[in-house]
Amino acid sequence: MPVSYVTEEQRDSYGRYNGEPSSDELARYFHLDDADRAYIARKRGHANRLGIALQLTTLRYLGTFLDDPLDLPPLVLSIVARQLGITDTDPSLDDYRTGELRWDHQRDICRQYGFVEITKPPIGFRLGRWLYALCWTGTERPSALFERATTWLLTHKVLLPGRSTLERFVASIKSRAEERLWRRLGTRLSDAQHERLEQLLAVPTGSRYSLLDQLRSGPTRVSGPSLIQTLMRLREVRELGIDLPTVSHLPASRVTALARFAGAAKASAVSRLPEVRRLATLVAFVHCLEATAHDDAVEVLEMLLRDVFATARKEDRKTRLRTLKDLDRAATLLADACQVVLDTSLPDKTLRKTLFAKVPRDILAQALQEVSNLVRPPDDVFYSELSERYRRIRRFLPFVLENLRFGASPAGEAVVAAYEWLRSHPGRFKADDDVPRDVIRKRWQRYAIRDDDTIDHRAYTFCVLDELHTSLRRRDVFVTPSWKYADPRAGLLSGNEWETARPIICRTLSLSPTPSSALVAITKELDDTYRAVVSRLPDNPAVRFEGENDLVVSSLDKLEEPASLLALRAAVNERLPRVDIEEVLLEIAARTGFTDAFTHLTERSARAADLPISLCAVLLAEASNTGFEPLVRADIAALKRSRLSWVDQNYLRNDTLVSANAILVAAQNRSALAHQWGGGDVASADGMRFVVPVRTVHAAPNPKYFGRERGITWYNLISDQFSGLNHIAVPGTLRDSLILLGVVLEQPTELQPTQIMTDTGAYSDVVFGLFRLLGYRFCPRLADVGGTRFWRIDPEADYGALNAVARQRVKLSLIEEQWDDILRLVGSLKLGRVPANGIMRTLQIGDRPTRLAQALAEFGRIEKTLHTLTYIDDEAKRRSTLTQLNRGEGRHSVARAIFHGKRGELRQRYQEGQEDQLGALGLVLNIVVLWNTIYMEAALEQLRQEGFPVRDEDVARLSPLTHDHINMHGRYSFAVPEAVARGELRPLRDPDDREGD
Repeated sequence: MPVSYVTEEQRDSYGRYNGEPSSDELARYFHLDDADRAYIARKRGHANRLGIALQLTTLRYLGTFLDDPLDLPPLVLSIVARQLGITDTDPSLDDYRTGELRWDHQRDICRQYGFVEITKPPIGFRLGRWLYALCWTGTERPSALFERATTWLLTHKVLLPGRSTLERFVASIKSRAEERLWRRLGTRLSDAQHERLEQLLAVPTGSRYSLLDQLRSGPTRVSGPSLIQTLMRLREVRELGIDLPTVSHLPASRVTALARFAGAAKASAVSRLPEVRRLATLVAFVHCLEATAHDDAVEVLEMLLRDVFATARKEDRKTRLRTLKDLDRAATLLADACQVVLDTSLPDKTLRKTLFAKVPRDILAQALQEVSNLVRPPDDVFYSELSERYRRIRRFLPFVLENLRFGASPAGEAVVAAYEWLRSHPGRFKADDDVPRDVIRKRWQRYAIRDDDTIDHRAYTFCVLDELHTSLRRRDVFVTPSWKYADPRAGLLSGNEWETARPIICRTLSLSPTPSSALVAITKELDDTYRAVVSRLPDNPAVRFEGENDLVVSSLDKLEEPASLLALRAAVNERLPRVDIEEVLLEIAARTGFTDAFTHLTERSARAADLPISLCAVLLAEASNTGFEPLVRADIAALKRSRLSWVDQNYLRNDTLVSANAILVAAQNRSALAHQWGGGDVASADGMRFVVPVRTVHAAPNPKYFGRERGITWYNLISDQFSGLNHIAVPGTLRDSLILLGVVLEQPTELQPTQIMTDTGAYSDVVFGLFRLLGYRFCPRLADVGGTRFWRIDPEADYGALNAVARQRVKLSLIEEQWDDILRLVGSLKLGRVPANGIMRTLQIGDRPTRLAQALAEFGRIEKTLHTLTYIDDEAKRRSTLTQLNRGEGRHSVARAIFHGKRGELRQRYQEGQEDQLGALGLVLNIVVLWNTIYMEAALEQLRQEGFPVRDEDVARLSPLTHDHINMHGRYSFAVPEAVARGELRPLRDPDDREGD
């Protein structure tokens, strides 16, 4: 590991002042209490008392003494002197700076206050053991470990050693932990296993790729042969026979990090590693690859089954259209017959004769038969069309049954039992076979169960596959090991662990451990809200009733932009410097140091010269979707193709992108202008669609957005400060409510929004309930309030005009019954013990919701009604929701401008590549927003100095989502003016000078 891993900011702040302390730091470290004053008063003379006081407070703040005790901010000197009643600095203070007495004072302070050197036993041992535990259980970067070690030393009153000494100490501890991990992973490998692992790196004769390359290449198309190939890959991974009995005792995050390196690096790079590390890397790779291969196989199976059933449904629809004339003719005949039957003037004795005279018996029987053949039940499974696809199913089904084993929750046990029966009975069933029938739901019974109560083998197979497909989507059926299709309930708090955590969870989320008090409070809140909204309805011109109970809310009028806002926006935009996009990246890198978050995949190689330039180039290549070609410069080492490719492979990955984004969000949050736009407590979520024209399983069709192609949705969480907080890429157009909670809970920035706004498509009753329980307020835009249900708790309450719409009643008894399980679920989500996206799949209300899902939906109906009532009552709420959603749309427009290459189509085949490229796009978006914010702030300051009327209400309506002044195209130079490189701002444009336009 390189020793020079600390950031520039850490170097500047280690053991010395880096600017003035904050007000909180002044109060914490520089306040002298009575004991301090008594100790200082024993010293003679103002210079000695002030000198020792300054050394004491500096030691508390920095953890060390300064070589020059007066090399500190003037604010510190004045505050400490004021506390001692010293109004002017004694000239002899300069003598104290160079005299020997200051050294005596340092030793005296250490004795008096208990500060020790790191060399004193057992200080070094304790710090080393603590750091070792961090290194063993986590994957923090060395720079983060250095920061934590510094904090530990300050907390334990240990004098900071030299910076390079502490760097080497941290590096040595991390190296020891890594070496131990490598040895443990390679333990108990037999010679045969050792040889098989080494063979992964060899290139077989006649092949261009090593076995490692072949194994880590996932499927790219959805078809039977592709599924078979994916299952063979899973079998091949299992047949490697690498037994890993010790991995369960090793930190999963460390093992995953090693596997990630083997999954991304070239086989030649892995082969050059030292033997111990090479073996450990390959062992970790094989261990994690089984989960990845499992996911790929199940994903292709799920998509293939969806395609089979969707195609059958489509073909059935076409067949019905072709026979529509026959159905109409037969229905007309039956209608004529019914008219005769319903004619009360005809005597019963002559009814049949009259009927057959109008419609002959054989024609009537034929019409009845035609209607029976053509009419479909509401839950039809299109079996006639499915049956024709049985040969396609039979091609891959034996491989599925042989290689995939499923586990199940109680809701999926019948499906797994039927699946296991198919595994053990690959041939056709015998009449006396005891076939599991619980899986045969009503819509399948007419096909799977014959008249003689025997089982139709073909229909039963389709029935099991249909239920398996549904259960996989709901995660009632799962596989192990897996990343995507694991049991989402496995991490739920339970037993003694839950009993211990319950009071902490309840305090954190302000929830009552008993349901009665919580339900009483929310019942009163709902009742009070109903009555308040009803009382204001006569004065609310936006709300009206049409008909008996059709509630209508008028659309918002466009908010006019005053002349002052238009003039201010134009004045600011005229002053924004014209700049190339690559200069924006380099400038923000210099100002924020976000490139320090990008570490080498192995964390063992020193950072290359001009690495920030290479990183910015790679980020721009990904974000602009142009590839490296416009960026390559053979005459600049940092921009050579080989360097860019090396940086792309070793530095650009999800964890580094997330860390870098957190730095940018924090920088935006420090801007005073950003706080005029929002305080960071509001965020919105929305999706941006990308066509994916290449062959991949990680894209799905949707003609509305992708035409004849397939595509993905880039789902973003955007703060009211215009910064992107988190994102996720999902195939096709997955329902927003399935992914919204995960995007919110798993965002890692310093902003913690509590009010989440979305478009209409993201809401469901369960989402409302979970958001309220987790301490968020879910505020979707309601496109059609008239179609929204209003729920009540008290059936006798009189809510005036709203009685007509408030007809549904919430079942409080169900919430009360499930309250402990509700708390356990939200506590597990809050602690990150269960995946939010997986849990949402199990909770979305379907035809067989669990009792827990029903209870959450009931609670969510209360919160949804509260939101709907306040939404129709408060125009400001409706307008703020629309404003925030428009910010998301504006951000997506800038993203389209940046992502201009290759017609704006995403051409990554694998999900990791899609996520990394869109992560780079999100990062560059935040860079542009931050750069615009900085220069808009400077422009506003200049305008104020010039006497331009700058109104706060106009500033609040400005937006950093402008890009006309930024050149997104061309060949990029990656050079910035020297003044900007030193940290100065570019000169603002003169709006009267048009020469540069």
